[in-house]
Amino acid sequence: MGVTGPPEPVMDRDEVDRALARLGAEHEAIETSLLALQDHAGRRLLEGAELTGTTKEHWTTADASITLLWAYFDAYTDALRSARDIRSRRRWSSREDLVELTELLRGASVTIAGSATATANAPTLSGAGRLSERFSLAALVERMNELYASSLDMVVTADAVWSALPARIDLLAAELQRTRQLAHSVGVRPGEHPSGDDLERITRTLTTLRERVISDPLAFWVPAQGSSAPGGGRPDTTTYDREARALEDVRREIDAVLTVRQDAEARLVRLRDLLSRADRTLAEARSARGEVLAKIAASEVPAVSGPPTVLQEQLATAAEYRRHAQWHRLSPLLEALEEKAEDELLRARESLTAVTAPLAIRAELRGRLDAYKAKVARHGLAEDPFLIERYDAARRMLWSAPCDLRVAEDAVLRYQRAAADLLSPRVPEQGGPTDRRGPKA
Repeated sequence: MGVTGPPEPVMDRDEVDRALARLGAEHEAIETSLLALQDHAGRRLLEGAELTGTTKEHWTTADASITLLWAYFDAYTDALRSARDIRSRRRWSSREDLVELTELLRGASVTIAGSATATANAPTLSGAGRLSERFSLAALVERMNELYASSLDMVVTADAVWSALPARIDLLAAELQRTRQLAHSVGVRPGEHPSGDDLERITRTLTTLRERVISDPLAFWVPAQGSSAPGGGRPDTTTYDREARALEDVRREIDAVLTVRQDAEARLVRLRDLLSRADRTLAEARSARGEVLAKIAASEVPAVSGPPTVLQEQLATAAEYRRHAQWHRLSPLLEALEEKAEDELLRARESLTAVTAPLAIRAELRGRLDAYKAKVARHGLAEDPFLIERYDAARRMLWSAPCDLRVAEDAVLRYQRAAADLLSPRVPEQGGPTDRRGPKA
């Protein structure tokens, strides 16, 4: 059989042996990789899944690439076997053998029939309608590496999403189911409480999310920037994380409702006590107002409002919620009532303080008058007629009803000034003490 000369220098026996050894190692590596890809859990799942969207499109291409990979590998195996057979003819290969081996090992000696690539729907054919393609062994290995890398990337990516998201969604769904049962036990139901509506929405979202993840995992993949490794990136958990946070918020709300159920009676008792104290304080303020109006003249006394009937009605509603175990309604009502009851007690105390302010002023004036009288007595001036007159005038005003506070305060000040003059006399030109009591003293 005539053999045309190779396009490159003829290889010697050592070069042929080294090339066969290298190609044999590559053959084993490629076979191992293809078998691993064939047995990959992600590939098996892709074959059996009802895919949609992006994943369906990519898997159609990847599945064709895997089929074409095996066709390339079979051709590569046949070419390597032929080369080994030629080399094994003789211990010392003839020139004709070396020429044939050079053509086989370095030339475009591998032909891939068009039927094989067409059957595989090959995405890498350079031109449509070609009957066959010819490769050198090196070009064939390069083409297999390209197909393998793209196929493995798709398989690994889908498997990574399936390994990460469905299990997490199932765990969250189980937690959601427990939360729904707990919510139902405390009256948190759809249409009756916002958290019940949230649970329904989370349930629908998780169901839809799981279906989409199973059918289109590549839609939930975020590629790593600048990464060329197969499966470089991470699953997109944005929707899952949002619903997990929403479920946690609902759990906190339900925990708050449970806390209300545990201490509702104690909180209701405290509320009744606060409102009762506010009522008593307002009643005391009304009584004090009447006393002030009777005993104090020329003074503006603020009006005192009645008891907070609205709060009493809301307290009765809260007790009704507790009797009917409507904890989800009781919780916000108790919180609002506690704040309003504290404010009401503070308002009642401020009202009492404002109403009794004139009595407090009168009491302060009485105390000041008696304190100065005691001070004057300690200095031996208790019998001073002028001081006695001033004291009696102030005392009559402070202990009479109605008491004019302005006039009474002036009387007390006059008594204080007179006492101060006697207790601190000035001595002009070494004479006796100056009489400051006036011409009628």
